[in-house]
Amino acid sequence: MANISKEEVKHVAHLARLAITEEEAEMFADQLAAITKFADELNELDTTDVAPTTHVLPLVNVLRDDKSVPGLDREKMMKNVKEQEAGQVKVPTIIE
Repeated sequence: MANISKEEVKHVAHLARLAITEEEAEMFADQLAAITKFADELNELDTTDVAPTTHVLPLVNVLRDDKSVPGLDREKMMKNVKEQEAGQVKVPTIIE
């Protein structure tokens, strides 16, 4: 990987609408150069027997069976309702 220049850092900062000083651009260029150098070192590792992963821990979805079950009995539920109209719960108007 190529080193990232100070001009490239300033260009990306401009695209991100960030105001950075010359000193900050120099500092970020040095930090990004260290990061890309480390990434190059990782490319030297032999990973032929390493399985690709998307997460360090095995993830398993634990889901219940999707079964249809009866809902609440409307008559029982409506006993606790303050106001009702046409079999539905009536609530105060909140939008004018």
